[in-house]
Amino acid sequence: MASISSPPTDGFTDPSPSFSPSPQKPSLIPGIAPLTNVFSRFSQWRKSLDLPNPGSVENLQKEVKTTHLTNFIFDGARADLTKSLSMNPAFQVTHSFALGSQTAAPSYNFGAVFANSNVFLQGSVDHEGNVNARMNQGWTENCITKMQAQLSSQVGHNMIQLEHDYQGQDYSLNAKAVNPWPTDLTGIFIGSYFQSLTKNLAVGVESLYQRPTPEMAELSTSYLAKITSTDKNWIATAQVQPAGIVQATYWQKLSEKVEVAADLQLIAAPARRDAIATLGAKYDLRMATFRAQLDSTGKISALLEQRFAPTFAFLVSGEIDHLKNAAKVGVGVMIESSSLTPEEMGMPPQP
Repeated sequence: MASISSPPTDGFTDPSPSFSPSPQKPSLIPGIAPLTNVFSRFSQWRKSLDLPNPGSVENLQKEVKTTHLTNFIFDGARADLTKSLSMNPAFQVTHSFALGSQTAAPSYNFGAVFANSNVFLQGSVDHEGNVNARMNQGWTENCITKMQAQLSSQVGHNMIQLEHDYQGQDYSLNAKAVNPWPTDLTGIFIGSYFQSLTKNLAVGVESLYQRPTPEMAELSTSYLAKITSTDKNWIATAQVQPAGIVQATYWQKLSEKVEVAADLQLIAAPARRDAIATLGAKYDLRMATFRAQLDSTGKISALLEQRFAPTFAFLVSGEIDHLKNAAKVGVGVMIESSSLTPEEMGMPPQP
């Protein structure tokens, strides 16, 4: 048998085999390195500015809406009975009754809410079989996917809305699709971007694309601005919509218990020229909340929510329309009950 001997290397032998390097393919990283460096420097510069998140476009006028009565006023009689079945995860059911309203027929609504750290589920059904559902899925702290659905026995009242919201360090992105149909790409599509320019000023844009039929499409864009004081005690917003519609709001916190808000809407369309101004105030007392509102159409409204106990509240609302010589009055109760012990609800044990 012949033996294979390695050539001498000055008296030393290398036991490891030797390989000739194979030619490598050119990398693409050096080609994009200038772009990545510019992006990295730009990100570091934005981070050094320490700009706050401006909030979402949907909540642009959140403080004004919670001060005014638009989302709280009612007439007739109503009752909301809520029972908490679990605290972690949160699970509760609600029975709502309404009757005697001048604008709506008597109704009954059953609702349920389930929520944990990542998921929020809400559903309701009324006496006519109309179903409303809502789901929020939080992937991260700043990334949330939302879905809303409405099923109705009336033709044309069914709706599904898909939404994704992302909150960056100094900006917000949102995309919505209402009744999308993938085969012919019909539906309503909304996209918005809100960016903080300084610690007190933020600007944004919102585009609405409507395609009810494959042959018909329309695109409109709104422009938004928001100014916030350094101490967060007042907020001013402005929104310019297509067709000559301008809306401006101002909210100020006068004290820990008093908030005021003003809303001005201007319409300068070819077929209509109008302006509506609304002024409202909210007072938070120890066991009550009082809201009052006055607008330029001659309406004066007020709402009192009096809590006699943490689980029982009594509501009284009223509205007077001086121009139409009409008035509305509403009364309601909110009752909450729970089968949980104080310890299960997170309350300190009673001595």
